[in-house]
Amino acid sequence: MFEIVFTHRALQDLDSIDPNTQQRIALKLKEYAFDPRKNARKLINPKIGTYRFRIGDYRVIFDIDNATIVILRIGHRSSIYK
Repeated sequence: MFEIVFTHRALQDLDSIDPNTQQRIALKLKEYAFDPRKNARKLINPKIGTYRFRIGDYRVIFDIDNATIVILRIGHRSSIYK
């Protein structure tokens, strides 16, 4: 199982989301921590991160460093890539 680490910016992003969606994102991240590359998509432009998870209308941008998932950003699909 991979360890999940949030950046300061990702925690700010998560705080700005409603509590029900926060709960759904947290549950999915725990599930994805067993095999992150199975559910991840590699980003075309790695300027904001290397991979992304799709959780409903939200996207979680992250990098993988050894056995650690570093969550960089969390946001709605309409604004996360801008």
